[in-house]
Amino acid sequence: MIACGGTSLRGITRLPLQSMAPRSPLRIALVVATLAALVAVAVLFGTGGQVSVRPHEAAIMAVCVFLVAGGSSFLLVKRFVQEQVDLIHRTMHGARGGRDPNAERHNADLLEVDAGVSAWAGEKRAEIVELRERERFRREFIGNLAHELRTPIFSIQGYILTLLEGGLEDPKVNRAFLQRASNGTERLIRIVEDLDLITHLESGVIEIAAKRMDLRKLVNEIMDDLRVTAQTRQITLVNGMDDEIWAYADRDRLAQVFSNLLNNAIHYGREGGNCSVHAFDIGEMVLVEVSDDGPGIAAEHLPRLFERFYRVGKSRARNEGGTGLGLAIVKHIVETHGGTITVKSEEGQGATFSFTLPKAR
Repeated sequence: MIACGGTSLRGITRLPLQSMAPRSPLRIALVVATLAALVAVAVLFGTGGQVSVRPHEAAIMAVCVFLVAGGSSFLLVKRFVQEQVDLIHRTMHGARGGRDPNAERHNADLLEVDAGVSAWAGEKRAEIVELRERERFRREFIGNLAHELRTPIFSIQGYILTLLEGGLEDPKVNRAFLQRASNGTERLIRIVEDLDLITHLESGVIEIAAKRMDLRKLVNEIMDDLRVTAQTRQITLVNGMDDEIWAYADRDRLAQVFSNLLNNAIHYGREGGNCSVHAFDIGEMVLVEVSDDGPGIAAEHLPRLFERFYRVGKSRARNEGGTGLGLAIVKHIVETHGGTITVKSEEGQGATFSFTLPKAR
């Protein structure tokens, strides 16, 4: 073991260099200079007496090595490292879309820059994931929209071509084909109107005229309007609200929510089954549940059920004349009121749509 002035080299080699956390050119230079000086002293006193050096001469030599190594390290780091670090620092903040208050500051802390670059890289990865998800949604939306529009357009085209090729003179088919073409046109109009409504809801163009209203009374009115449709499938509509339930909402928009949810329950529920609406007081909000005892929805469909044009049973839903936008509209209307909507379902166990509304005082 080599000793110098009571200091052990074994102890020197155990210095916690990592804990010194060099963060600037000056600190890096100090670390390099200190190590160089210690190595020089160790070499001088570790030659086994071959080199005769007095303590004060060793001290002077160590100081000279310290100054030379420190100065050289500082200039090298400053010239070749710190300038690049400052450039990265400025570029990183510039890429974030704003002027950093410390953008003109030099000698940026290396650990700070490292943390900033890591955070920036994380933000960019998140943005890339979000952009990819948006691109996937855009592709699916365009494909679904084209598919939804193609069905009624081809239907209208087929009926018109048939009429032009001679069917117009045949009284047995001309009026029936014109009526079917008219039905296809009405479906196109419904799709466009629903898309326009969703766009306005998302952009905030449509204002919600919320006021104090009784949910039980509104549900009774909607059920009365749908009673004939429900009877065609022998479905019983039940309003489970025995007392008045007061909420703060836009009556017309909320009527759309109940109409869409109850229509879905009638069309996709079990023939001869039941559809019920219940409401619960949960503090500042009112929880509304629309349930049916139909075939239920598979778990893999639940996360995407409120997407535009997403269908669980595509051909069946399309044949029944739906636009594929009903649940998307419901979601936007509920969220515009400051509420949330969820769905619980298992195959063979029916489905329950739950949404919240602000409670009226």
